[in-house]
Amino acid sequence: MTTTRRRAATDAIANHARFGRRTACVGLTLVLAAVTVDGQAPGPRPALPAVAATAAATTIVPADAPSDYIIGSDDVLSVLFWNDKDLSAPLVTVRPDGKVTLPLLNDVQAAGRTPEQLRDAIKVAAQKYVEDPNPTVIVKEIKSRRVFITGQVEKPGTYALNGPTTILQLIAIAGGLKDFADSKKISLLRNDGGRPVVHAFNYQDVLKVKNLRQNIELRPDDTVVVP
Repeated sequence: MTTTRRRAATDAIANHARFGRRTACVGLTLVLAAVTVDGQAPGPRPALPAVAATAAATTIVPADAPSDYIIGSDDVLSVLFWNDKDLSAPLVTVRPDGKVTLPLLNDVQAAGRTPEQLRDAIKVAAQKYVEDPNPTVIVKEIKSRRVFITGQVEKPGTYALNGPTTILQLIAIAGGLKDFADSKKISLLRNDGGRPVVHAFNYQDVLKVKNLRQNIELRPDDTVVVP
């Protein structure tokens, strides 16, 4: 073998030896990196808490809504399904027949129910399309609770009944009596369970703090007549 060939063979052997040492060092480094300070190999990482897949069903009503609020015609609602836009109705008005139309669910009776009862009814209906539906019913506007005043007042018309209101207060909201109003013969007309009822109201007596029981609290759909 010539001198040149012997040098080439020697260099090849040396390079192979150095490569082997580097490989061994890398392997040892990887092994050491996998060992914790106490000499124990690390176990599997703890699983992260699962994110809740659904949101709790709920209802939201205006802060000034009465505690016994019942949904009625003309009320404006929002029905939302968490993470399911196909079933949601961001804005829907209760029709005169008391129903609302919702995507996929068609007509659902709303009037005569509390927001909680409507939510439960929608949840049952939606089970045909969603495994665990969680609807939220939001009352956007209450327009069904209204009273009427007509006759000799400054501003006759329809007024929202969003809180406790008496006959005297409604007259004040309507701007008061006109000059030629018969303040002693005011009437409250009420439908009490399908039966018409008339309550007499003497404005002058109430102003004199007499017979205050006649200044009764109004109910939805009451009508005050000022002759």
